[in-house]
Amino acid sequence: MRIGLLAKRTGCEVETIRYYEKEGLLAAPIRDGSGYRRYEGRHLEDLQFIRHCRSLGMRLAEIRILLNFRDQPHQDCEQVNRLLDAQIIRVQEQMLAMQTLLEQLNLLRAECVVRQQSVECGIMKTLNLAAKGEKCPCHE
Repeated sequence: MRIGLLAKRTGCEVETIRYYEKEGLLAAPIRDGSGYRRYEGRHLEDLQFIRHCRSLGMRLAEIRILLNFRDQPHQDCEQVNRLLDAQIIRVQEQMLAMQTLLEQLNLLRAECVVRQQSVECGIMKTLNLAAKGEKCPCHE
């Protein structure tokens, strides 16, 4: 199959497929007599594997490791477990950061509870104070 069909089947952009090839995550396809890339079933599976890992927030370096484990199925999976444990911790840290951000946004939103001119808007006043280096309620 050509790159356009591979992209369509996986929901992946053509440029992303080329990037994964360049990074060595996706094996280079053979080229036909016209110079077009010809992808096979293995490319489709690899790309779906990569996309699934990306949907779990994994970094390309981690995906590369997982692909190596996939290609060498008799290895001990301790490193896979450690990789996933690290990803779980990273996601938990991101969730805490997002919770903090949500609290800050709610504090900022509470600065303006009625519709008025922006010169009187508490949100704008707070943002302007912060721009001048002064403390704001959302970052105390």
